[in-house]
Amino acid sequence: MSDSVRRVAVCPGSFDPVTLGHLDIIGRASKLFDKVIVLVSTNLAKNPSFTLKERLLMIEAVTSQYQNVIIDILDGELLANYVRRVGAIAIVKGLRAVSDFEYEFQMALANKKLYPAAETVFLTTAAENMYLSSSVVKQIASLGGDISSFVSPEILPLIQERLGRQQSQ
Repeated sequence: MSDSVRRVAVCPGSFDPVTLGHLDIIGRASKLFDKVIVLVSTNLAKNPSFTLKERLLMIEAVTSQYQNVIIDILDGELLANYVRRVGAIAIVKGLRAVSDFEYEFQMALANKKLYPAAETVFLTTAAENMYLSSSVVKQIASLGGDISSFVSPEILPLIQERLGRQQSQ
């Protein structure tokens, strides 16, 4: 299938750090679209623990099994403009709860106004990930808690080193 007719989706987020919940959404999106661009972006409302490049490298490390997933950085550009530029037909967002939907619905309407050719696709989280967020992971790690069931083992040491106390094995 040529690039001009491939179904490309963009999965944006701050991924600070990437969690198993994020990976669930990325994996499921990879089954729905021919190409998924995981787009690491800055969340201006939060103080990031990892640089954009560090987050890109972490996501690359934990998504290597997906042949149709690539990672990119969004820095200083509107999401709608990026989606248009790469020829994507969809923006994929994960939803944990109704409170997520209110914010994401507003963003979806704004993106649709800015770039009508792309649809926002909402994927609901798996039940076991409903409580899981990067913020929760950061808080637990910073207090020395065990985050091994929340993030991939490939990136666990880096997160523990940056955010908190090392767990004794």
